Amino acid sequence: MAQILYFILGIVAGILGGMFGIGGGTIIIPALVLIFGLTQHQAQGTSLAILIPPIGLLAAMRYYQSGNVKLSIAAFVCAGFFIGGLIGADFVHHLSDPLLKRMFGIFLLFVSLQMIISK
Repeated sequence: MAQILYFILGIVAGILGGMFGIGGGTIIIPALVLIFGLTQHQAQGTSLAILIPPIGLLAAMRYYQSGNVKLSIAAFVCAGFFIGGLIGADFVHHLSDPLLKRMFGIFLLFVSLQMIISK
């Protein structure tokens, strides 16, 4: 039964990811913590593992076909994410789960407020 719920989470995250370009940080991690009871560390690690296969490939192809992908930007961000992900993962293992959870929530709050008040 849990596998079906995980699959449904993937479907919802995929639909919203295709619509809004979001996924792990805004849908999957909160769902894994709040609904499925994973620790913040487990949810973040699981979300990163989900990225290993080319998850967004079909959605990205659709955006590319519509002329809405900047490959030159994507390549540099991808390279930075590759290195930055290792640095961030190394750092986060020195934090307690409650502190990491609070930091994650503050980050989401900050981003959401910026999106709401920006022009």
